Amino acid sequence: MWVKDRLAAYAALTADYLRDRFGRRLREAGTPETLIAPMEYSLLAGGKRLRPALCLAFAELHGLLPRKVLPFAAAFELIHTYSLIHDDLPAMDDDDLRRGRASCHKAYGEAQAILAGDALLTEAFGVMAETAPAVPEKAVLTALAEAAFAAGSAGMVGGQMLDMDYTAVSGVTLAQVAGMQAKKTGALIRAACVCGAILAQAPPDDVDRAARYGQSLGAAFQIADDILDVVGDESAIGKPVGSDQAMGKTTFPSLAGLDRSREMALAEADAAVRAVSVYDGESARFLGELARYVVTRVS
Repeated sequence: MWVKDRLAAYAALTADYLRDRFGRRLREAGTPETLIAPMEYSLLAGGKRLRPALCLAFAELHGLLPRKVLPFAAAFELIHTYSLIHDDLPAMDDDDLRRGRASCHKAYGEAQAILAGDALLTEAFGVMAETAPAVPEKAVLTALAEAAFAAGSAGMVGGQMLDMDYTAVSGVTLAQVAGMQAKKTGALIRAACVCGAILAQAPPDDVDRAARYGQSLGAAFQIADDILDVVGDESAIGKPVGSDQAMGKTTFPSLAGLDRSREMALAEADAAVRAVSVYDGESARFLGELARYVVTRVS
């Protein structure tokens, strides 16, 4: 499948940066090896590298070479990985498996996992700043603010709080779940798209299209994730199946059922496709096909 190959190419580009340039950055700065080990254990464990791919694709869509935004794009993976490490902790989702192997805290202990997550989040913004001077500083600063907002209390962290608030309680509505997921999962996906456009100095209308695409793609992705937690294959998705129900989490399938959830995911994918339908070229094709792929994937 062409879209999977293209996504894999973006993932390989990101992985090379994280393994080589980011690893060298940590060691040259004097980071203790006992901290680098759990950071790299989780960061280099594979995965789709979706958020970096979106940032790179939107930059390319608007004429900027991927290598010029690679530090910024790769930094989204630092933020995402930190969130996974902390989500898996016993005080949060208490998951022992991540990406097909032991979660960070199971491999290295809770204290090191917490510090690894802290370090990844903090380092992300320093890495993003390294995008200048290849990209004008004003664009980098604007994108940095966008990424910070998406990762913070009104974005991803706020969404995680709402997820905990809504766990094992009755009366949570579908609208509340959608709002929670728009923060917890959607905010960083949306920001990756928007930042790619901002770094390429795209006009405001194009930045708005990136935002609409990212918002719909994030919703489609999360609904598909909720479905996979019910019907997925643990060996394929690399994490326990059925954990949402076991913890009493309120999800799209638990409220709307599987069939209706699939319909909602497809509708969000359609909205994402419409947001980029005005563009031509391979980057536009990738973004359009990616929206379809996220709702049909098995992992």
